[in-house]
Amino acid sequence: MVPALFVCHGSPTLAIEENDYTRFLQDLGQQINPKAVVIFTAHWESQTLAISYTDQTYETIYDFGGFSDELFRLRYPAKGSTTVASLLEQRFSNFGIKTKRDERRGLDHGSWVVLHRLYPQADVPVVQLSVNPYLPPQEQYKIGQAIKGLGKEDILVIGSGGTVHNLGMIRWGETTPEKWAVEFDDWLIEKVQQKDLDSLFNYEELAPHARLAVPSPEHLVPLFIALGSGSDHEVPKLLYRSYDHGTLSHICFQF
Repeated sequence: MVPALFVCHGSPTLAIEENDYTRFLQDLGQQINPKAVVIFTAHWESQTLAISYTDQTYETIYDFGGFSDELFRLRYPAKGSTTVASLLEQRFSNFGIKTKRDERRGLDHGSWVVLHRLYPQADVPVVQLSVNPYLPPQEQYKIGQAIKGLGKEDILVIGSGGTVHNLGMIRWGETTPEKWAVEFDDWLIEKVQQKDLDSLFNYEELAPHARLAVPSPEHLVPLFIALGSGSDHEVPKLLYRSYDHGTLSHICFQF
């Protein structure tokens, strides 16, 4: 059995950096050995839940700019799994959640940067899913609940996004985190560990500095999905926490 994870994917440069967070992710990947990965990425938005449907090798999508050539030379040649994708379709259908197949889209950096660190050999099949940031947190959590129990089949569910994610407030090169960012994450971590769903679903009104930390919800959505997909019996665990560029959270939860 494998757990579900929420992973902050940070900057695309995470793929080529060597630091405490990248070493943590490498070690984590060695501890969890799934037969497949199901990953919800903040960088793929659609109104209807989209599921990658292919057994072929994914294209690596460089959905960013202004970084070094080294980053654009990286490839993450993981293959898909129509078997796992079909299983997901059935699970969502049972919950009354509409889905659509996508047979062409590659892996965006919300997926491949994290997976490159967890499973650098790209030898674990991957199914990538979109998010709809306009659904309320309760509905995001329900999406996760629809696929609860995949860990018993050794399928790793990952929500890839961010907690504090405000590109306008990034302080490039700053190593000390901003007080407001820390306070938002302190609140979020406490509520996640307590499984205080009522507070989490109303984070916009209750969390300190919520509108500053989460100016748009797409990066926080994968947290609610991963939380919903996790074990009912285990207490959520904070596996890692740090900051980059003053406000960019590097947080990992296990559910």
